[in-house]
Amino acid sequence: MDERVRTNVTQMVIHPLFLPLLFGMVLYGDVAYYAMILTSLIVHELGHLFAAWLVRVKVKRCVIMPYGGEIELASGSSLNSKKQLIIAIGGPIATCFCIMITPWMDPLFADPFLKIQLILLIVNLVPIWPLDGGRIVLSLILMFSPKSKNYELFLLISLILIFLVALISFILLPNSLFIFVLSLFLLIKIVQEWRFRKYRLAFEKHVMKRLT
Repeated sequence: MDERVRTNVTQMVIHPLFLPLLFGMVLYGDVAYYAMILTSLIVHELGHLFAAWLVRVKVKRCVIMPYGGEIELASGSSLNSKKQLIIAIGGPIATCFCIMITPWMDPLFADPFLKIQLILLIVNLVPIWPLDGGRIVLSLILMFSPKSKNYELFLLISLILIFLVALISFILLPNSLFIFVLSLFLLIKIVQEWRFRKYRLAFEKHVMKRLT
């Protein structure tokens, strides 16, 4: 997309599956912790949105997820692998910025805030789709080895790994409730991507020079 962006975002919303986790924290009295988590996720997504603005990609909607968020492009917008990579990196950079400012925060809030940022950064950099780390890997695959079999193999590996995490966290319940819910959510997203992989590949022919 070459035309300049005038309106980058129309709305930012919270995914319905994320609300029970937030409400649970509020019910247990962790309102301040809940506020820091939500703020951290919003800042993380603003990093993605700023990166999208830099590469002149119009964004229709940003949905806050338990692990971060997802960006929905405006009608007529398109991405190449380089732009996808820049947008994917934007969120972790914003989280790193939050880590850098913790020394200047009140110690009462600095420690839990820093812990939230580190967890958010580590989780998002795991190289599994649809996490930022997975999107970074996918962008690199499209840049250096643009073949459909590589794309499908990456999705399959992500699917297997998340399934194993969900299975292990289920065995360790209730201590692993958050990990179990998050892994189920990611599992659903990967299954959806796997079901529509052929359509995605066809749609991104301008990114993948040749489908084999």
